[in-house]
Amino acid sequence: MRRASRRSGRDLGRFGKLHVRHGKGARGSGPRERMVPLINGVGRTLRWFIEDVRGQFDDDHTRPGAPLFPSERKNTDGSSRRAGDDALRDGLKNAAEAHLPGCGKKLTPHVLRHFYASRPYANGLDRLAIQEVLGHSWIATTMRSVHVQQTRVEDAWVTGMERAAKPLEGLVR
Repeated sequence: MRRASRRSGRDLGRFGKLHVRHGKGARGSGPRERMVPLINGVGRTLRWFIEDVRGQFDDDHTRPGAPLFPSERKNTDGSSRRAGDDALRDGLKNAAEAHLPGCGKKLTPHVLRHFYASRPYANGLDRLAIQEVLGHSWIATTMRSVHVQQTRVEDAWVTGMERAAKPLEGLVR
């Protein structure tokens, strides 16, 4: 799992941010650092996890290089390893099978990433903001991750037509 730590400070915005130090690299370009806003109260959930749950696996979250999501497996020096990608995938698959029958094989971390990109876009979030949060170098990559619902296209068309007709309202009898 990726190493992450919460930083605080005025430069991190209204919500604070999660600093992901070892993010996923794309096609061999290597890992990238990312700053992810802690919106929707996720900061409280993260604090709860660190204070109440994480300590069951590794008691020193301040150790340099300590993983946010430690594995129960230990390194040779006794420190915790990072939870592997397979642990997240397997955990998600098991949770989906238990709580979302029929979605177990379809729901993957990558599918959740596409959902994460699409929902804010559908609610009006700027594409450049989504690009930055996802850590994409190119806006085209972000747009491949965003799935636009047909109703959004239709709603945008109606809004555009209403805006175009507004200046003409007084001319029509």
